[in-house]
Amino acid sequence: MALLCLSDFKAYAKDHLPKSTWEFIEGGADECITRDENISAYKKIHLRPRILRDVSVVDTRTTIQGSEISFPVCIGPTAFHCLCWPDGEQSTAKAAQAMNICYITSTFCTCSYEDIVACAPNGLRWFQLYIQQDRQITKKLVQKMEALGYKALVLTVDVPALGNRLQDKRNRFFLPEPIKMKNFNVDIEENSESLLPVSKIDSSASWKDIAWLRSITQMPIILKGILTKEDAELAISYNVQGILVSNHGGRQLDTVPASIDALAEVVNAVQGRIEVYLDGGIRTGTDVLKALALGARCIFLGRPILWGLTYKGEEGVQQLLNLLKQELHRSMAFTGCRSISEINKDLVQFSKL
Repeated sequence: MALLCLSDFKAYAKDHLPKSTWEFIEGGADECITRDENISAYKKIHLRPRILRDVSVVDTRTTIQGSEISFPVCIGPTAFHCLCWPDGEQSTAKAAQAMNICYITSTFCTCSYEDIVACAPNGLRWFQLYIQQDRQITKKLVQKMEALGYKALVLTVDVPALGNRLQDKRNRFFLPEPIKMKNFNVDIEENSESLLPVSKIDSSASWKDIAWLRSITQMPIILKGILTKEDAELAISYNVQGILVSNHGGRQLDTVPASIDALAEVVNAVQGRIEVYLDGGIRTGTDVLKALALGARCIFLGRPILWGLTYKGEEGVQQLLNLLKQELHRSMAFTGCRSISEINKDLVQFSKL
């Protein structure tokens, strides 16, 4: 059966992944209110199409941090891709290279960083960082990624601790053999709430660590996990180069706003001084268009990439991305936008319901 929309990929992945793996990927924190509102919030935003604009040629290209990408949809950082496909992150990286988009590699990979780079040497790669309790490990990791050709450092700032993911606790979810972390070992602490090797994330991380990171790398720094104008303004004062508006897919603090609902507040605070990106809840090309209209430079996909990976590895991810690209192209034509630069807030209005 042909897969015609992202929901078809989701259904395929649900049917073909082990139940505990599916629930790990799809799970959210506590009651999953934020996870679900990430998706439903887009349905409250309506489009205001313009007509007779000559859309015989529609150009979806744009740039992020000075690098051109084929369309403003990139691959966000998610962990443990080998849960979904044997070649894991290598297949993801190859798909991103083929599509000419950015892939943010997670700290928690199940392929080695070197193998990811080797299989897609010409791909645009950013690296997502969790600051570790051992700062020497963090320093070596950052400098290693810069040496490997990563073009930006994406610091996740919303994980002082893991969210309360009830299904993972019920399932006692762990990485099945032979899947493991390939880049550094993290021992699972006795009586830990999680059986995943992520327990060395440093809860003492603070704004002063931004200055420290700037002292050890030339890579631009992007903060992932900002939802408020206050933190957006602080980010600018600490001279970061970008903000990724994100609530971690609803997997951290439940009942925070949907990321699309937080976007305007951050964009208004930034006032064009740095680039703003968004993740969370994107399921259609019209969702992408709405995010761009509200000020996102680019959006990043999380769970859908894992659905594509489950379907056919590199080919499945490419197929999903091409589908979303076609949907965005069509939505731009319907709304009279011939280029990304013509997308603006006049295209959207919020439902009064």
